Amino acid sequence: MNLLVVGSGGREHALAWRLAQSPRIGRIYVAPGNAGTAREDGLFNAPIASIPELVEFARKESIALTVVGPEAPLSEGIVDAFHAAGLKIFGPTRQVAQLESSKDFAKSFMVANGIPTAAYATFSDARAAREYVRRQGAPIVIKADGLAAGKGVVVAMTLEEAYAAIDMMLVDNRMGAAGARVVIEEFLEGEEASFIVMVDGKHVLPLASSQDHKRLLDGDHGPNTGGMGAYSPAPVLTPTVHARIMREVVQPVVAGMDKRGTPYSGFLYAGLMIRPNGDSRVLEFNCRMGDPETQPIMMRLKSDLFTLIEHATNGTLKNIEVEWDRRVALGVVMAAAGYPDNPRKGDEITGLPRAADDFHVFHAGTALAGGKVVVNGGRVLCVTALGDTVRVAQRRAYEIAEGIQFAGRQMRRDIGFRAIGAKKSTL
Repeated sequence: MNLLVVGSGGREHALAWRLAQSPRIGRIYVAPGNAGTAREDGLFNAPIASIPELVEFARKESIALTVVGPEAPLSEGIVDAFHAAGLKIFGPTRQVAQLESSKDFAKSFMVANGIPTAAYATFSDARAAREYVRRQGAPIVIKADGLAAGKGVVVAMTLEEAYAAIDMMLVDNRMGAAGARVVIEEFLEGEEASFIVMVDGKHVLPLASSQDHKRLLDGDHGPNTGGMGAYSPAPVLTPTVHARIMREVVQPVVAGMDKRGTPYSGFLYAGLMIRPNGDSRVLEFNCRMGDPETQPIMMRLKSDLFTLIEHATNGTLKNIEVEWDRRVALGVVMAAAGYPDNPRKGDEITGLPRAADDFHVFHAGTALAGGKVVVNGGRVLCVTALGDTVRVAQRRAYEIAEGIQFAGRQMRRDIGFRAIGAKKSTL
């Protein structure tokens, strides 16, 4: 049977690559895909992006199942459109996807369902927002209400930084419609982790834990990005913390959505801040797999991904278990010159290696031009390696990354530094 994966990033490359390993699958189309999916065995790019075109393509090519990678088509109602056409698709409906597409919706949903999160207030008026910040003090967090490709969050350490972020979004309109409202949150301290599960409407299947690195520079300095690297498993997610998150965060989301008459089906990602005592509060929800967390998670997945998604779409997740490689997977993002503000496109990429059993180079912002692979976006590649320890996986990933060249490349040199200092490890 044939499958369709919607998206063009590293997450979609990793999902399609893992799906292609199922013996039950014929062709996997990636729409629109990138240079990596174009060159990967078993994957075929489909240069389309609009929802009506995707529906028509799925009909024409007898697509058995569509998997949605990025957040934008979910917020635009791709799942609703496929359902209306009688086509099978894995992902939440437009109403449910508000959990990611509107920070204000997510915060009010969390409050209504008793899900632990930071105190907040929402504003569309800059003067009122500045006055609120003045009263609360710094540090404080300013978030664009809508989708901003992972770059709509400013952690302001001073009042001046907070005022500048408010003006950038509400006065200068530099975030467009996404920043027409801002959510201002209490600053939380602790260690961040990513908790990703599959949901079939009622049942939940947790995936391997992971932790990403949002800041551009080593030591978690510099501007926020879509993610500069990730590893799995995350030592901070001990079995006790895992159980609490399932009980206090994930299950209330599933029950709350069911109560609203909008059952949750799809991947659910909770971005968490975990305190030393194990208390967790939700920073954000995503209604899809994370990027770059997907890359190390897919490297560790030993179960058939298509079978897992099939159970999720059939409402039978409670009947399946998932098997993981016991090794650590670590991914290093290689970003374009000028990222995140003004990524430069067109630079040729050289030194791309053939994949091996212990590593894979997943493409994101790449394209083919005249037979060459060139930079076509901010985050360009995610070099992902397996190792018996975090340090071994880290060493292998950087060894591969050093051989890949393009002008102005950027990458952090410390991905996994928190795990290397941790004493415990868990799935």
